[in-house]
Amino acid sequence: MENVVDAKKILDQSPMHGFQIMAVGLCILLNALDGFDVLAISFASPGIAAEWSINRAALGIVLAMELVGMAIGSIILGGMADKYGRRPTILFCLVLMTIGMYLASLVGSVNQLLIVRFITGLGIGGMLASTNAMVAEFANAKFRNLAVILMATGYPIGAIVGGSISTVLLQQYDWRAIFVFGAAVTFAFLFIVWFLLPESIEYLQRKQPGDALQRINKTLAKMGHQALPGLPPKAEPNSAAKSSYHTLFSPQYRSLTVLMVVAYFSLIMTFYFILKWIPKIVVDMGYEPSSAGSVLVWANIGGATGSILLGLIASKFRLRKLLMGTLVAGFAMVTVFGMGQSSLSGLATIAAMTGFFTNASVVGFYALIANAFPADVRGSGTGIVIGIGRGGAALGPILAGFLFTAGFNLQTVSVVMGAGALVAAAALVFLGPVLKRHKLPSSI
Repeated sequence: MENVVDAKKILDQSPMHGFQIMAVGLCILLNALDGFDVLAISFASPGIAAEWSINRAALGIVLAMELVGMAIGSIILGGMADKYGRRPTILFCLVLMTIGMYLASLVGSVNQLLIVRFITGLGIGGMLASTNAMVAEFANAKFRNLAVILMATGYPIGAIVGGSISTVLLQQYDWRAIFVFGAAVTFAFLFIVWFLLPESIEYLQRKQPGDALQRINKTLAKMGHQALPGLPPKAEPNSAAKSSYHTLFSPQYRSLTVLMVVAYFSLIMTFYFILKWIPKIVVDMGYEPSSAGSVLVWANIGGATGSILLGLIASKFRLRKLLMGTLVAGFAMVTVFGMGQSSLSGLATIAAMTGFFTNASVVGFYALIANAFPADVRGSGTGIVIGIGRGGAALGPILAGFLFTAGFNLQTVSVVMGAGALVAAAALVFLGPVLKRHKLPSSI
């Protein structure tokens, strides 16, 4: 067996090559594309509400529909990425997203819009699962955590760039132009991924299709490594994986699983209330739709800054306690946002500060999830937490819409929706003893 080499160990132990940086960078751009595609409906929402005269409750459902698709897509298409490969799944998701974005520019009713936004959400959900795995498998061991955090930061960056462009488009065209632009950019990424992004080496080594060695060596050559003479024996399917979901709710892991689900679900409700409702709230204050889009851009500028800063300092503090602090601060800023401001610049400043803490909390949760679950149930644990959590993402805008329709003012709705961050912080308080009791990583 002297000619057998573990390609994964080569990548883990070697410095990052320019080709690996390119692959990670491309995944960051794909996540940025997700960020714009998810928030396109937020930028368009004032125009949609005005054109079809729909109330806030109905608008809340429209704002949440692609989040429902994301929840389903992350589970179904995430499994597709494990079975058929990261690269083909990413390409398939780009096709779904392109179709959904373009059809959104052609719809003539709310029901039609709900359908095409659901289709878009399926693609976005599968994309997030695939790019997360791709980044982790292209980065070396030293920079893996940083690479994953940077990929998550692509989300608000996409919203910043896309929102800035949307603001210009809304000054010249109606809301449909946002979806035409999104469809064109998404379609372009189909060709970029096709020509530049190969399959994950770790995936090829684990699955070992007929041309695995040839494809691995081709990618290794681009990274400056020598060709491998052979591959390790193909791993047999793990029978334990079939019962991993049962394991997550066994007495040993039940408390961990439930607390992580509750924390992430609650946080995501708060996070998407801000991201989805800012444009409509700002327009209702008397500002133009293009100005409302700029406030959402500032919320995402704050979010990107918070994500990067958290990534830089996370290794110096216990992540769980760091997140508890950002969650409490996030609740405070959502409450302050609900007080309103007398100027657009004041709204933008508060939105940026709110985005700083809420987005940092979400990005930190991805790292927390990866560290809290043991390796043998990490994949299914992540799927459970993120999948159910996206239900909170869909519920947040809908609940806020019904609260507004019921007559509650912005201050009250903001306090109620911001309380999700407090619930998440409380869940993390209870998580500490659980980690210690089950001898799980106390360092987090």
